[in-house]
Order: sequence, then structure tokens, then C-alpha cells
Amino acid sequence: MDKIAVIGAGTMGNGIAHTFAQFGYEVNLIDVSKDNLEKGVGKIDKNLSRMVKKEKMSEGDKKETLARISPHTDIKEGVSDVKLVVEAATENEKIKLDIFRQMDEAAPKDAILSSNTSSISITRIASATNRPGQVIGMHFMNPVPVMKLVEVICGYNTSDETTEKVMEMAKSLKKTPVPANDYPGFVANRILMPMINEAIETLYNDVAGVKEIDTVMKLGMAHPMGPLQLADFIGLDICHSILEVMYEGFKDPKYAPCPLLVKMIEAENYGVKSGEGFYDYSESKKAEKVASQFS
Repeated sequence: MDKIAVIGAGTMGNGIAHTFAQFGYEVNLIDVSKDNLEKGVGKIDKNLSRMVKKEKMSEGDKKETLARISPHTDIKEGVSDVKLVVEAATENEKIKLDIFRQMDEAAPKDAILSSNTSSISITRIASATNRPGQVIGMHFMNPVPVMKLVEVICGYNTSDETTEKVMEMAKSLKKTPVPANDYPGFVANRILMPMINEAIETLYNDVAGVKEIDTVMKLGMAHPMGPLQLADFIGLDICHSILEVMYEGFKDPKYAPCPLLVKMIEAENYGVKSGEGFYDYSESKKAEKVASQFS
């Protein structure tokens, strides 16, 4: 199979690398931080071990999967011999545009450049390259090895050929690709983030508590996870960034981040990743009380 590259060894990046390697692709996993790379490969190893324990793969399959992943700290070196690049760096437009300029310069001329962005315009990202027809969005869901959906976002100049290739590649990972056009939030976050924001508004207005809001949505609407717990899992900083992109893109106040969410970002309470969000993952219960400070 063709070799691919994944830029960013964080939660999404290592999940994407894991998935491609599991299905036989050679993967260059790229991150400017050697420490992040080590942590990313360690997380893949841990997740594969869990699959072995659950008898979803053999120990031999695990070793072969890990052997297909090559860590790199240099972007240009890491993308020089691949057919597809999946950028999964920080959800920051300036950083992504810089990465795409480097990718465009170093990747083979026929390579497809994709982004795992959850909200930033693919058309704008493509403008940083000399191959806009070969730039596309591949928005995987977290956790990547488990979730079946891949949003395939077509920019203004994305070619039909590029779209078809990416759709087929997603299917080769046993994912279900769903095409979407390039508007703020695409489909998933256009619907999900206003719901999460409204759940935060409901808490902010003291309609109900954290657990109560999540329980209503789980038991009443059959959601597997309540919106506040899901926000913690996604990262409150990510939720805030996506809402800001949608607010700027549509100029519609309904997408403005709730003041409580803004305050929690200022307090660096990002959810699971920081140990505290709407729930307290250090078990001190402090985070569950945070709403009362700002309501």
C-alpha cells in the first residue's frame, strides 16, 4: 500500500497514524517535538495492547502495526515520499497555513494534502499551496481507531479526483466517509457545537447542574455521553476555538461562546487534558462547582 504521513502526534494524530498503520499503510508520524513523538507512539502501543487483550488482534499484528510507523521531527523529510499527508496539528489557522506551505514545497507533486481541522476553511488552507485541487479535509472523530465517521470536506477548488481518492482511502480503513462542503463547522460541528454551547448556557443560567444536564441528554435523548462531559472530552479550548470560527464566519450571535466557557478557558480549565473542566478528573469535585462562580 502507499505510504502516508501524519503531522502532529497528539490525540488525533496518533489515532490517525494508528488506524492507517493497522490497515497496512506505511506511516511517517511527524511532530516537531521528540517528546510528543515518544508519547504519541507510546499511546499507540498502549491502545494496540488493549486491542490484543480484547482479542481484536494478535500480538504479531500489533508488532507489525508498530513497525509500520516511523517517527520524524522534520516535516519536509517526513512528507518527501508519501502519497497523502494528514495534518493534525493544533487547531490554529496560522500554524496550519505555515505547515501547508512546508508540505506543498516538500511533498511529491501528485500527493494529496489533507487537514483534520474541525472548523478552519479548507479553501483558505488550500490558498497557502500551489496545488489547491489536491487539498481536502479529512475530519476524523475521536477516538479515531473506534469511530467510523470521516467528514470529507471539499474546498472551493478541490478536484473530483482528489475527493474520490480520499473517499476510497477512508473506506480502506473501514470508515464511512461523508462528503461536506466548506462552510464554518462543516456538518458535525455546525450541529454539535451550538448544542454544547447551549448546554453550557443552561448551566450558566442555573437551570440545572452539570450531572443533571448530562443525565437529561443521555436518558431523554439517548446520547451516549452528555454534552458537558463530551465538551470535557473534546477539550473546552477546542470547543471555544470552533465556536469562534463559526461566529466569525457567520457573523451570527447564536454561535458566540457562552461567557462561562470563556471564563473557564481563561482559568485554563480545558477538561480531561488539564484534569479539570465541567467535571474534576482529579476527584476533588472543584470543577463541578466552577459554574457558580460565574453565573
